[in-house]
Amino acid sequence: MADSLVILCPGQGAQSVGMGKAWFDASAEARAAFEAADSILTDLPAPLTTLCFEGPAETLNRTDVSQPAIYCASVACWRAMLAEMGAGSAGEANVVGSAGLSLGEYTALHLAGAFSFEDGLRLVALRGRAMQEAAEAGPSSMTALIGADEAQATEVCDEARGDGVLVCANFNAPGQVVLSGSTDACERAESIAEGKGLRSARLPVAGAFHSPFMAPAADRLREALASTDIRSPAFGVYSNVTAGLHESDPDSIRGRLVEQLTSPVRWADCVLAMISNLPGAEPNELAPGKTLAGLARRTDRSWKVKTHDTPS
Repeated sequence: MADSLVILCPGQGAQSVGMGKAWFDASAEARAAFEAADSILTDLPAPLTTLCFEGPAETLNRTDVSQPAIYCASVACWRAMLAEMGAGSAGEANVVGSAGLSLGEYTALHLAGAFSFEDGLRLVALRGRAMQEAAEAGPSSMTALIGADEAQATEVCDEARGDGVLVCANFNAPGQVVLSGSTDACERAESIAEGKGLRSARLPVAGAFHSPFMAPAADRLREALASTDIRSPAFGVYSNVTAGLHESDPDSIRGRLVEQLTSPVRWADCVLAMISNLPGAEPNELAPGKTLAGLARRTDRSWKVKTHDTPS
């Protein structure tokens, strides 16, 4: 490991059946995280470990299941990595910064000590349920524009919106912008994008995340955050909303997490900020998957992210 570390935490879409099992089998620390989650999340269709390790995929892919599953798998991976390093905390491991994609921002804040594992798990479980229910309230979807910059994506939104809702929801990497909104507006956007020489791909998600459709979920999350004990992060955690560091004030952290549900995720800007602000620090992506390493390659090939989907 390098002298200093940056930790990247995956978001929804990174899930796959079998995720976390290699860490569970290899590490007592990882096993303890999964077992704690099983005891806390008693209202899932099956124990979280069963859903992660055995599926079925259609259940694991549900927003209300995948969000706590990914959070738990990422924390389990991190606890195992700490044990491998002989470190008792992120501070001892010399973590100098962290960021997470959408849901992953909760993992990053937990690693920085902003809230307990248990509180974070309850928050992401509620967030997943609230987002699933908001998505089911009306026909909405998300579509990725391949090859578009922000100006082009905004132009497509403006031309396709009509009487519906359509916004830029994720700036994942140069040339990859995700639109979110009414299903009919997404369909119009795909047609308009093709006319501009852009490719598009509909995403297999429950609905229009990071758009005004998520306002009811944001209201529920605001209530839950108000009663959650939040502390100042021990190291810098980057906000999806601003691509800058979270402030140390707990109320500011609460506000950003509520905003995040209806605001675009500025992931590419977060990556560029970490590259600029944390020179020499080694970026490490927690389980599950390798999505963030791929986005980093598209953003700046010189920033080589080590992935930890399974124990090395």
